[in-house]
Amino acid sequence: MRNALVRRTVLTASAVSLTLLVTACGADKKDDTKADAKPSGASSAAAAKGKTDAELTPLLLTQAEAPKDSVVKAPSADALKKLTATTDKAECKPLGQAASMEPQGTSTGVARTQVGGTSGKPVDPNASEADKLKAGLEMLAGASGTSVTLTSYDGKGAEEAFAGFKKAGTACAGGYTMTQDGEALKINKVVAGDAVTAGDESVSFLADFGDAETPMAGQVVMVRKGNTLATFSVQSMSGKPVLPKDVVEAQVKKLG
Repeated sequence: MRNALVRRTVLTASAVSLTLLVTACGADKKDDTKADAKPSGASSAAAAKGKTDAELTPLLLTQAEAPKDSVVKAPSADALKKLTATTDKAECKPLGQAASMEPQGTSTGVARTQVGGTSGKPVDPNASEADKLKAGLEMLAGASGTSVTLTSYDGKGAEEAFAGFKKAGTACAGGYTMTQDGEALKINKVVAGDAVTAGDESVSFLADFGDAETPMAGQVVMVRKGNTLATFSVQSMSGKPVLPKDVVEAQVKKLG
């Protein structure tokens, strides 16, 4: 019962009432094929200047650009304070940073938003009270939230931050404990997340933090596009969260 209460407390931390959790362990094939690549424009990339907060904000997905029936809303300053996370293992710090929508490494700018949505049929106003309750529970079970964090870097900072995040995923594949808003949450195990092919590099992780009573998991995707990172943290109320590929594709497309 204590574990269930802890999970419910943590799950109320974000503006969409869904914790933005991450963990570790998987990359698409694009990562390996580009590991040793040295493009002719490497010197240009090294000299690239990162974007500021003001330059990144217009690049965030807007309500008009989001999938149908989604709600786009930037997290409040108070919500971000509650999302601040620490980890019991130093090597897992990048995972905690992604969970709390904090920049990886030393960024030149950051911008954040959240996209909430539900699945299931809308409640029929003429339905019986029992049917309304059932439909409402189905909608709640299908509720999902995706946090979107954009960060930019000077030179090769984005590549280095991306590589550091992948390294943390491997180091913490056996699990770790994250403390958020004063509550500790045990990450049991990690596996590769849904495959993603976007940007110049992408990696996806799935973390299990449930128990026999309450199966729960979180999924995170990081995409690098030039010297900008887009991190997507996905949480649902019904076990494994389904990756909202339409949200990822729309956001990455907006990065150019």
